[in-house]
Amino acid sequence: MSPRRIAVVGASAAGLAAAEALRRFGWTGTLTLVGDEPHPPYDRPPLSKQLLQGAWQPDKLHLRAADQLDALDLDLRLGTRATGLDTATRTLTLDSGERLACDGVIVATGVAARTLPEAAGLDGVHTLRTLEDALALKERLSGTGRRLVVVGNGVLGCEAAAVARELGHEVTLVGREALPMARTVGPQIGELLAAEHQERGVALRTAAVDGFEADGDGPARHVTAVRLADGTRLPADTVLVAIGSEPAVGWLRADPALDTTDGLRCDAYCAAAPGVYAAGDVARWQHPVHGRELRVEHRMNATEQGMAAARNLLAELAETPAGEEALAPAAGRERRPFTPVPYFWSDQYGLKIQAYGVLGGADRSEATVLDPDSRKAVALYGRDGQATGVLAIGVPPRQVRGLRALIATPAPWEEAREGVRNALA
Repeated sequence: MSPRRIAVVGASAAGLAAAEALRRFGWTGTLTLVGDEPHPPYDRPPLSKQLLQGAWQPDKLHLRAADQLDALDLDLRLGTRATGLDTATRTLTLDSGERLACDGVIVATGVAARTLPEAAGLDGVHTLRTLEDALALKERLSGTGRRLVVVGNGVLGCEAAAVARELGHEVTLVGREALPMARTVGPQIGELLAAEHQERGVALRTAAVDGFEADGDGPARHVTAVRLADGTRLPADTVLVAIGSEPAVGWLRADPALDTTDGLRCDAYCAAAPGVYAAGDVARWQHPVHGRELRVEHRMNATEQGMAAARNLLAELAETPAGEEALAPAAGRERRPFTPVPYFWSDQYGLKIQAYGVLGGADRSEATVLDPDSRKAVALYGRDGQATGVLAIGVPPRQVRGLRALIATPAPWEEAREGVRNALA
């Protein structure tokens, strides 16, 4: 007998989108949604912005109301971790020891925040990935006159530094790259962002972190300073470590059928193995348009890929006895490659940064429009003579959407460059 169960592992944006799509596309069997946090699915981007600012309360982060979740008829397992997956039998093991026989599995476990070994056991040193992380940091910043050192000048570090500065705290932003977000946005946009942070009073430092200083003994030790590799000592009573993330794939490594190098490797349909699909930050899939593997840690991708993985899994199951038993009649079931135009945004002070396409791995970037005084910019990114991504700051939404069309598929550099001029005319 078929188990007539699909399990979605990961109860955040990608997992919820997958669960909703499975019901919408006709799955009538058991639908198990496993989440290692005790909270119902919530949105993560506001953690470093609206929640940290105090503009939103935690309940505003909920992606769906309780009655909307009830309507999905979920076997909801919150506060539960998946500890293993046998792809040969499609058996999912939970931290309780329970083993779930599944017709299909969608992996949407996301990523975990990296930290520094020296931070272990130190009060006042934070990461920012979960709701608990954000609430703990918010509590630290609820007073006045904090000295915050942000280790890592990528997107998350820059957003948190901006919020802390607006709250009136003394902020130092430390990164290995000389300019904020430079690895993603390139030197010209990085210089614009550096100027904005410095004008707002954020001190920028380029160095590796050598360690921390603390006072007290045992579990009462509290951070007092950050030591840099160049010998500089930065006094601090609060530290945010924002040095990137690691795909949450440790629980999958025992299965030799899965490639867990830099996420869970999938084909163009988001399939990692027969009946096993992946979505969101954890998925590394073959993008047919760009002709290479991508792993995208952005909110919009999580939702889009969750839906795509659900659709493709059901198309596969439709050819099996389980699909015949547990799928409502539907026309046109077929697997489709997942070919999104990636999108991300970042809010820092009054700047709205928006980007379409693929910026990472570019061998060329150029700000075709750059007005540092008004903080307006448009930049192209590409590789091998093709434009693959575009970024805009201070550009009206209608024009930003026009820029998207230019890089929906890689275009010759000069052609895309001329297209940017025309779109902004």
